[in-house]
Amino acid sequence: MSDPHRHDRHHRHPRHDEPTPSHGRWHRLAHRLTPHSHESADKLDPALESSARGLRALWVSLAVLGATAMAQAAVVVASGSVALLGDTVHNTADALTAVPLGVAFVLGRRAATRRFTYGYGRAEDLAGVVIVLTIAASAVLAAWTAVDRLFDPRPVAHLPAVAAAALAGFAGNEWVARYRIRVGREIGSAALVADGLHARTDGFTSLAVLLSAGGAALGWRLADPVVGLAITAAITLVLRDAAREVFRRLMDAVDPALVDRAERVLGEVPGVRGVGELRLRWIGHRLRAEVALVVDGEVTVRRAHRIAVEAEHALLHAVPRLTAALVHADPAPTPGETDPHLALAHHAGA
Repeated sequence: MSDPHRHDRHHRHPRHDEPTPSHGRWHRLAHRLTPHSHESADKLDPALESSARGLRALWVSLAVLGATAMAQAAVVVASGSVALLGDTVHNTADALTAVPLGVAFVLGRRAATRRFTYGYGRAEDLAGVVIVLTIAASAVLAAWTAVDRLFDPRPVAHLPAVAAAALAGFAGNEWVARYRIRVGREIGSAALVADGLHARTDGFTSLAVLLSAGGAALGWRLADPVVGLAITAAITLVLRDAAREVFRRLMDAVDPALVDRAERVLGEVPGVRGVGELRLRWIGHRLRAEVALVVDGEVTVRRAHRIAVEAEHALLHAVPRLTAALVHADPAPTPGETDPHLALAHHAGA
């Protein structure tokens, strides 16, 4: 039941129990052998809803962090605190990352075309790259400013205002971090989670500004640039984590637990004798699957088709954020014959 053109054809069926238009026996046979992907409106609507939730999270975060950064900037001008300056620059950069992510979410909602056959979900991963570069730039700026002030110490004025600005920065960033991480995990957006982790570290660096204010109040002139360098180190740690997350997504990495769950669910489908190739990949914050199943070589084409449909439904219900599955059924090999999909899977797992 293996179709030599199975990788080139991808059919969408509006209903599973509705027969396709008949153009003869051979047309029906070719249809039965074709891989199946039943992408109906009930799967597209949650995907669109997740993009809308991502956009809402971004704009709310932009408003909160923008207001926080503006308040801190006013205190920076009055006090001359380089630690608070580094925190303000980082908060501003964090707020502005909402722009590329917002563009990516909007692009991701566009329908696939004949050129971009998988749609525009990868724009979200590219936005993740922009976020990583933004974090890196803010780290460089904070480090440069702190080192400059280390060699040229200056007094910090309005210390109570600096302390208040630090607390405001922590509160704003922690609220945004919780919001972004929660929404990002719920919709499966690695870029939004990375942005949330970025905001969380910003909150802790804001608290570090309190140390600089306390040191300055005690007469230690180097407290401000030293804390500025500590903030730079914290930003670097966030940069490492965010870069790792985005790199994995660009390389089509998935949680191995998802693969284990998919294999277990497929193995429980009646009629499935084995699971060959199983591939999962993220496209933006949506998952797609490609599966080759082994079925009894004596079953009818109609029965093999039904098994493939049941396997697809089982996957869509069991794997979170999976919106499409391409399922192909191969006959079990006869004695002395090796199924190529099982052999490939065995080789990949060795």
